[in-house]
Amino acid sequence: MTARPPIVVLLGGPSAEHDVSVVSGTAIAEALLTSGYRVEQVLIDLGGAWWWLPPDHRREGRPPTAYDDPPALGATGPITAGAAIDRLAAATPPPVVFIALHGPFGEDGTVQALLEAAGLAYTGSGVAASAIGMDKTLFKRLCRGIGLPIVDWREIRADRWAADPDAVRAELAAFSAAAPDPRLMVKPARLGSSVGMTLVHEPSELDDALEEAFRHDTLALAETYLAGARDLEVAVLGSGAALELYGPGEIVSGHEFYDYAAKYTAGLSETSTRAEVTDTQRATLKKIARDAFRVIGAEGFARVDFLLVGDRIVLSEINTIPGFTPISLFPTMPAEGGYTFEDVCTRIIDLALERHAGRMRGHLTPADLPR
Repeated sequence: MTARPPIVVLLGGPSAEHDVSVVSGTAIAEALLTSGYRVEQVLIDLGGAWWWLPPDHRREGRPPTAYDDPPALGATGPITAGAAIDRLAAATPPPVVFIALHGPFGEDGTVQALLEAAGLAYTGSGVAASAIGMDKTLFKRLCRGIGLPIVDWREIRADRWAADPDAVRAELAAFSAAAPDPRLMVKPARLGSSVGMTLVHEPSELDDALEEAFRHDTLALAETYLAGARDLEVAVLGSGAALELYGPGEIVSGHEFYDYAAKYTAGLSETSTRAEVTDTQRATLKKIARDAFRVIGAEGFARVDFLLVGDRIVLSEINTIPGFTPISLFPTMPAEGGYTFEDVCTRIIDLALERHAGRMRGHLTPADLPR
């Protein structure tokens, strides 16, 4: 029997989703320790410095804010990202890096590129798929190009807003007026966890909504609001032709929309791992999820989000590193296939090793070059 590789879980990160990542990463580490893996946890702080948590570290109910002070947790560091990657690459045996980072740096292809360059095995999608999945504008353009149903939108760049806000207001007023519902959902283009999102009910709220989005990104989206939509999610495990799809699950938000507080305040929203939909809708949701996963070149795992308005199914977005928090649907939906939380984490590692083995190749020599 092949020995299990050591695992390094990356958590935290220089992102507005830092705290959510702490919860996800520590839960993943706990599950892998329970499954018999040797696990190290590496905390990346808001400044981008890397810290090694003690080998016996457990979260044990600590709030995410406790991780704002790594030395108080007994962590060693800080070291730069470059030095940290060198340390991981020099380890014997080499670890599998479980990326539990949400948002920019961790989910957008940046850390994937660092690990790829070092020749390290890591979980989830590669550089290109991560970047496309994180950027809602690129994802929407690609999905629209292959005919998938998406919410209509407009893109607003921060420099354009600063230079000519009246033109932006006029464009969005016309966009809003042409829609069945005049409300707009304004959000940063490259962030998750509903951070920076605002539901704009009337034009007087638009300026503040855009400013909030631009606090987190230089590109914002204004989407048509779909009143009365149900929030559904599908979990995807696998790579290439061998994909397992579970769900859809459903979220019933405790707020007007599924904002950050509704997502992460215990008891505020309700979730179900099996939404009440027709067999035809279930099959359609899974087909669209499969198409979205494949069109960006995703690998390993992802969560695909939908809106259901009456009989109309609309693809919302893809999350290539979904949450692993106690209220997250992604790691619980595969229970219908017999998976436990621990099994999901283990399966993701197996998929990372399979991909890494398929990419292994020798170094080029001068004789290999086309001369």
